Amino acid sequence: MAKTSMKKMLEAGVHFGHRSRFWHPKMER
Repeated sequence: MAKTSMKKMLEAGVHFGHRSRFWHPKMER
């Protein structure tokens, strides 16, 4: 269960991270 949660969180984090870059390109710099 813990592994599944971590995997889901990681996947969500990656998706949100990629979207954040497109949404807030200034934040990256």
